[in-house]
Amino acid sequence: MHDMKEDKTMVAMQSTETRYTKPVLVATNKLTGDESGLEPLRNHALFNTLSDSDLQNVILQSRRLRLGHHQLLYRQDMPAHHFFFVMSGRLRLYRLDSSGIDRTLDSIAPGDCFAEVMIYADPPRYACYAEALKSSEVLMIPVKAYQDMLDKNPEYAHAALRHYAQRAVSRFHDLEIMTVQNARDRLIRYLIDLLPNGAAEGGEVELPLPKCLVASRLAMQPETFSRILADLKSNGLVRVNRSKLFISDPKRLIEISQ
Repeated sequence: MHDMKEDKTMVAMQSTETRYTKPVLVATNKLTGDESGLEPLRNHALFNTLSDSDLQNVILQSRRLRLGHHQLLYRQDMPAHHFFFVMSGRLRLYRLDSSGIDRTLDSIAPGDCFAEVMIYADPPRYACYAEALKSSEVLMIPVKAYQDMLDKNPEYAHAALRHYAQRAVSRFHDLEIMTVQNARDRLIRYLIDLLPNGAAEGGEVELPLPKCLVASRLAMQPETFSRILADLKSNGLVRVNRSKLFISDPKRLIEISQ
């Protein structure tokens, strides 16, 4: 039995290693003449207080990287010299547990930064894996370049701390969902959280991850996820069209989870 578990761990780790090929470097030390994908960067909390010259300086020291489907950007415990801004595509963050099974932590969409905690980490090491779920492009930003700006301008440091505070509040909300014991209730709360106005108004949502990875994110088996979703659908609580779900009455969903 022990040998089977060990073999399973090795297979999972080997599978991860085979996906770790070097991303494609799109541009080095220049803006490529196309700044269309950089406007969201200017609006991000880590950059919207920067002067034009300081922002340009950061961009000039950064790199655009293109990732293919399922390509790894970095591995868990690697030394971290960069953080990242998603320009297009979608990535997921995950960790390997002691048995070699990966556990999905988050999905990252265009306009998001990730691994930005490395700005203050000591020693800086990536706490998880980052994998492209489809063809994606990211801006790889040197931690040192951003740190130098923080040292020179306290206003930038205050903006960064406000961003971390907001991120911490969001993480506490995620933990609150994960502490719900009942798998059905975890899924319901997750779906409600995807709605733009929460429980106040119904609407259509799109799962940010494939269903099997949403199941992993919610600490349940894919079969359990499918069974619960089918049950919600049969009771008229959700309509399902591949990765899109329509929730007409979120308050009713909440009522059955209480």
